[in-house]
Amino acid sequence: MTEYSGPDRRRGAERRPGGYERVRILIVDDHALFRLGIRNILEHEPDLEVVAEADDGRSALDAAFATNPDVILMDLSLPAPGGIETTQRVKRELPSAAIVVLSTEEDEDALFESIKAGAAAFVLKDISPEDLVVIIRRVVAGEYLINDKVFSKPAVASRVLKEFRELAVYGQEAAPIFAPLSPREVEILDNIAQGMTNKQVAYALSISEQTVKNHMSSILRKLSVNDRTQAVVYAMRQGWIRMPED
Repeated sequence: MTEYSGPDRRRGAERRPGGYERVRILIVDDHALFRLGIRNILEHEPDLEVVAEADDGRSALDAAFATNPDVILMDLSLPAPGGIETTQRVKRELPSAAIVVLSTEEDEDALFESIKAGAAAFVLKDISPEDLVVIIRRVVAGEYLINDKVFSKPAVASRVLKEFRELAVYGQEAAPIFAPLSPREVEILDNIAQGMTNKQVAYALSISEQTVKNHMSSILRKLSVNDRTQAVVYAMRQGWIRMPED
């Protein structure tokens, strides 16, 4: 049975007023006990708030649109549509949501598909509560921890690079349909393509992390894409940035 538990909230509605905004989290998993365990962990953190739960892809989409979460904890092995397809659909409609994919095993195919879908992190379900909380805070800050997984899996890194190269070659003759990025935006995207986090880019370019985030928002808007990976692929197609080095 499809389940969605959470407040009836219009998409894009204003967040509640208060001293500070808590990170809004949607938990998606088809096991009620697992969802309860995650909720109990997160509710002990003053800066985190579970706004909804869902037990399959369809109810996850409904919950995401209703609550507009900052972070979605997405079970990889959901009933059809599965976790990957649900991640893709959410990222198309809510590109600002950071999705943490939860898996029961280190599956390289699943990691590769999670990267393509736009997930910000890929973690095993036996992760410690403390580490999960840290990961949630880091992805909210704009980090793509899934990059670390790629670098630790040579076979996956090779597949990602191969796909980037094929896209670059395939789209090389295509005329840009958007206004060119500014030199600074190209510089930032080039660093992102090399696997840097927003914080690392800020340090390398001697600018603030917020400035990097502002530039990334501008890049996504100009290119009409949903996430950093799509922006990198598009820029490679146009020859604006170099491919990641082997």
